[in-house]
Amino acid sequence: MYCCVFSTVSSSCYKGRGERTVSTRQGKWGCERVTGCSTAWPALALARRLVRRAGRSAGDAELPGLTDEEKPRMRGPKRASKIRKLFNLGKDDDVRKYVNTYRRVITKGDKTHSKAPKIQRLVTPLTLQRKRRRRAIKRERITTVRAAVAGVCSWLCGIWH
Repeated sequence: MYCCVFSTVSSSCYKGRGERTVSTRQGKWGCERVTGCSTAWPALALARRLVRRAGRSAGDAELPGLTDEEKPRMRGPKRASKIRKLFNLGKDDDVRKYVNTYRRVITKGDKTHSKAPKIQRLVTPLTLQRKRRRRAIKRERITTVRAAVAGVCSWLCGIWH
């Protein structure tokens, strides 16, 4: 079994890529792949990936509960541009309808409604209004500063001449 272990330059299993000769910064960690490594009990969950099905006597038989049934994709993209890219949408299409193919349907009494994740970087009329407001405040500051500078310049010209 292979296991990825974080190790330092000083540890025995650290292979490194020429770092022993070069003075490395203090506290550098490297992810090393170790064969036959046993994990400690605090590792409550290990991430495993199914690389291929073991075809002993059944050949390429389906694994019950794992590969025999098609499960819906629980999470799709949340960012508006990535949703547009996935579903090939234009700028005029409503992204909120396509946010997640698997929605949770919640029934409360006799009413049912679906829950979907919040879309990030979604351009709404409110965000455009805030952008306009920020620009207006910036323009206002520039005009007030220019007026103040002009007043000071005219005052200094009156004193000097």
